Amino acid sequence: MLSNISNVLRAGVQRNGAAVVISARTYADFTAQATFEIKKCDIHKFDEAPATEVVMTREEGLQYYRTMQTMRRMELKADQLYKQKIIRGFCHLYDGQEACAVGIEAAINLSDHLITAYRAHGYTYTRGGTVKEIMAELTGRRGGIAKGKGGSMHMYCKNFYGGNGIVGAQVPLGAGVALACQYMGNNEVSVSLYGDGAANQGQIFETYNMAALWKLPAIFICENNRYGMGTSVERSAASTDYYKRGDYIPGLRVDGMDVLCVREATRFAADYCRSGKGPVLMELQTYRYHGHSMSDPGVSYRTREEIQEVRGKSDPISLLKDRMLSNNMASVEELKEIDVEVRKEIEDAALFATTDPEPPLEDLCNHIFHNDQPLEVRGTNPWTKLKSVS
Repeated sequence: MLSNISNVLRAGVQRNGAAVVISARTYADFTAQATFEIKKCDIHKFDEAPATEVVMTREEGLQYYRTMQTMRRMELKADQLYKQKIIRGFCHLYDGQEACAVGIEAAINLSDHLITAYRAHGYTYTRGGTVKEIMAELTGRRGGIAKGKGGSMHMYCKNFYGGNGIVGAQVPLGAGVALACQYMGNNEVSVSLYGDGAANQGQIFETYNMAALWKLPAIFICENNRYGMGTSVERSAASTDYYKRGDYIPGLRVDGMDVLCVREATRFAADYCRSGKGPVLMELQTYRYHGHSMSDPGVSYRTREEIQEVRGKSDPISLLKDRMLSNNMASVEELKEIDVEVRKEIEDAALFATTDPEPPLEDLCNHIFHNDQPLEVRGTNPWTKLKSVS
């Protein structure tokens, strides 16, 4: 389940020295849960599809909303810090795709395993990292989740294996994690994420073959955001039915902008894997608002009107917000209060990320090995010696 749940009902918020009344309504005034109709998934080699009539509780809705807003605000702050040259190097933002991460995480357990590519900030958060640790990692500070040595593409926490910079290389690693789950018999699943650009990598097809042969508890998820770097899927793929790419592996094509669609499809896939039937391939149809990376303005291969149209019609946060308001599961004031709290959390994390010290040089070679004796590591020349401590 998602982490970072907090009590979002408050009598008021202290702002500019004045108490602003948020809502006089109580829990009893709101709908505790509601049933929603969601878009049907396209299926490949499945006899049945995930449910199209699903239940969401008020608590779940508030939890999903807060997490998606936190991810969105965190990425917008990262964009700002990058343009100020406080964050340097590679940086790939996830805004627009929040429903994918939140929906997946809502359907699996924290004891399950997840690995992704370099657009990893959101998954680091849903897997249990804090905003402060993520922002500090982006700025290369000692308090970062990888101690300031990983940066944007290389963040890790328990049962989360990164953040990987080599296109598509995380998929065979994820299959290896699935093999470990099968070997240990712990009823856990491994989720491997990649983009539509990486979907053409040969190692991914090799992994499909091995996973199917060994019936690994692996969920392969293609986050299809329609553009591999600056190339549209129509120009780069002879077949854009990514959910069918596994051939002999059953697949699902899912509305990746709807957190409930993603949740139900992932739950369906995880149940299939846990039953010992083998891997599942999912395609999440989603969209990124920023360019591929910070060096890509994102408007040379698509129009601003296209981006605005997606924002206006399919934004995952707006979709969830409208559902909750129209079904009396929250008030406008309550959601605004969450927004205020999220913005403060992001600002506090950004302050920490710009004031925390950078790691000292003597920490450079630490943690190369696990549980090993200290050893000397040669620096940039034979006369420079550094110490490595586990």
